[in-house]
Amino acid sequence: MKINITRINKSSNIQLPSYQTLGSAGMDVCADINKPITIKSGEVVVVPTGIAIALPINYECQVRSRSGLASKNGIFALNAPGTIDSDYRGEIRVILANFGKENYCIENGDRIAQLVIAKYEKITWNEVNLLNETDRGSSGFGSTGN
Repeated sequence: MKINITRINKSSNIQLPSYQTLGSAGMDVCADINKPITIKSGEVVVVPTGIAIALPINYECQVRSRSGLASKNGIFALNAPGTIDSDYRGEIRVILANFGKENYCIENGDRIAQLVIAKYEKITWNEVNLLNETDRGSSGFGSTGN
């Protein structure tokens, strides 16, 4: 599948989102910034990527944390997975939070998140008086174990 992508800053040479291995589901996306951004411990920032995309109807682009940033530095993409809708044509920006103990500096071109393209189904609600029964029923949080 080919998806149209454009650079917001036409003179930017930041790497476009790319898969790092043959089996990768997510493409690493990079920061496209004029100066470094320091995320203080406990702080939330929005980081531009310098790209916009045109997804087909019934597809979304999910923004997710990079596992290495999360495990090594406590840097997480908030609202993850964040959804970029098929009709959005603005710049993709990533909400990052620093849950680590140390400040973290993002440089231009750093890989800051992953993008996963996913197909979804549109539904319509069918309101009924009762739902069919299941073994689980209405048992919620923690009902299937730890």
